[in-house]
Amino acid sequence: PSFGFLFDIDGVLVRGKTPIPAAKTAFQKLVNSQGQFLVPVVFVTNAGNCLRQKKADQLSHLLGVPISQEQVMMSHSPLRMFKRYHEKCVLVSGQGPLLDIARDLGFCQPITIETLREKHPLLDVVDHDRRPNVLVSVYFCFKILSVVLFGEPVRWETNLQLIIDVLLTSGYPGNPYHHENYPHIPVLACNMDLMWVAEAQSPRFGHGTFMVCLENIYKKITGKDLKYEVLMGKPSKLTYQYAEYLIRAQAAERQWKQPIQTLYAVGGSATLSQDDEIDNSWENELASAAAAHCRSVLVCTGVYNPHAEVPLDTRESITETVFHGHRDFRFDPGLVEPDHIVPDVDAAVDLVFQLENFAP
Repeated sequence: PSFGFLFDIDGVLVRGKTPIPAAKTAFQKLVNSQGQFLVPVVFVTNAGNCLRQKKADQLSHLLGVPISQEQVMMSHSPLRMFKRYHEKCVLVSGQGPLLDIARDLGFCQPITIETLREKHPLLDVVDHDRRPNVLVSVYFCFKILSVVLFGEPVRWETNLQLIIDVLLTSGYPGNPYHHENYPHIPVLACNMDLMWVAEAQSPRFGHGTFMVCLENIYKKITGKDLKYEVLMGKPSKLTYQYAEYLIRAQAAERQWKQPIQTLYAVGGSATLSQDDEIDNSWENELASAAAAHCRSVLVCTGVYNPHAEVPLDTRESITETVFHGHRDFRFDPGLVEPDHIVPDVDAAVDLVFQLENFAP
């Protein structure tokens, strides 16, 4: 095969924990009688609350085909390349087994928000029932050198407060704020989804919504913009380059000689461009992109509403907050418009096989 699939998960293969019926049918077409994939496939999810092996096991169970962790790309997967942060003390925010995830990615000294609030019990006081009875602060000797936002946390007020504390004290929470410390210590963020689809009738808040809160609180307090060292997860360039790297690795492992020319992103948009120059030294970690095309195939089983129109005037769309992408990404109708729209993932596989003249 000279093409590969990048499959979104939420709204494409599952809704919450319920498989979309078309998904099993689609994946029977993608494997041979031994359960081997006929084309390279990577599952690209903006979820970040579990290890990729767990996600691979879930997908294997839901789809009825064997899926390895090498085929799964979580929103945080590219953090493996940010080796210059791996030895440093990093604060991690999100939910799930955060320390296991961080260590699996290569981080040696991760600490959670929960650990931080235990070390500094005076900092977390919004919930009156959790305020400390004894006003004593535990000595905390580590300097936090960066913040990693894995995904939406559970107690937003605690996470917002302590992350702001870390940023405004240059990594020494519990110290007085110093607004002159700007730019602040590095922030690495995974998953910018404003909303996502589960079993409810309407989309639910995603990590992007938490980031909007954090950015606005920081700006309200300091008058300056919160800066990101890197933004990853769809639709960032880094995510698609890393996904292509995984596709090429699969083709090499199967000893398929033909170069991968086209990637089909099923359920996701193509990459968007960022407004600000963010450190792109990670590009050196990956071989240069080889695929000539990345085609987006939108399905109608997720957030997308086939009856809603994208406005032609981008200024109007921004003022009316139609663009749900992250603050640091430019709105480009040409990139938001998909190459193809199909009813579901099964129709997407049929369409790609037809376009590529691929007969399994």
